Amino acid sequence: MRKNSVKNTRINGEVQRALAEIIRGELKDPRIGEVTSVVAVEVAPDLKTCKVWISVLGDEKAQADTLAGLNSAEGFIKNQLARKINLRNTPQIRFIMDQSIAYGVSMSKLIDDVNRE
Repeated sequence: MRKNSVKNTRINGEVQRALAEIIRGELKDPRIGEVTSVVAVEVAPDLKTCKVWISVLGDEKAQADTLAGLNSAEGFIKNQLARKINLRNTPQIRFIMDQSIAYGVSMSKLIDDVNRE
């Protein structure tokens, strides 16, 4: 299966939707921020590993706490993912903090500052 095949794209979408539901509704860890969103998911073609990019609204401490909470709940999340999606293998999940939204906001601020001058 190629990396960008239709099947892999469909699996990425399903895993992203299921992970968003699990994080939003089923995790009770107080470290996980209320405004945590799953930005992107990339499941390996062999379905063994999965990279999950998440975005958290808040400061760096809230982001670090959320990442620690998600990493500690990885076994539970993997179990719930296996129940929601019927895959041959349930992938090992690796959470990555997505900084693109914060980067975009800072670049917009810099552009506005330049335009004012």
